[in-house]
Amino acid sequence: MRHSFFATAWFWFAMLLAGPAFAQHCLVCAGGNAKAGEAVFQRCAMCHTHAKGEGNAVGPNLFGVVGRKAGSIPGFFYSVAMKNAGFTWTNARLDAYIAAPQKVVSGNRMPFAGLPSARQRADLIAYLDTLK
Repeated sequence: MRHSFFATAWFWFAMLLAGPAFAQHCLVCAGGNAKAGEAVFQRCAMCHTHAKGEGNAVGPNLFGVVGRKAGSIPGFFYSVAMKNAGFTWTNARLDAYIAAPQKVVSGNRMPFAGLPSARQRADLIAYLDTLK
């Protein structure tokens, strides 16, 4: 019985320490609010289009970005770093990139410093995920 008490106590102590980081990560896992994400997207709309068939702007069109290979829209002038990124945009990858673009793809051309709010990122990604 004593072992069980200490094991349980250590588990809850570890969850207390990891809680904030785990909670932020889980916002993206659990999904955000697409309607709220549409409002967050207005910050992105300064440089990105997002309608099917619409051309690119300063940044590439984000319609269908979830599940698309990074740096793959024909005719868009991507940085060498983005062309060579070698990954597909998943919700988790988008979350990391939107939080700190230069950390995920060092040398990319996007001048955006990042969106620190995990809630806003989750909402934005939920909205981007509707663009299919």
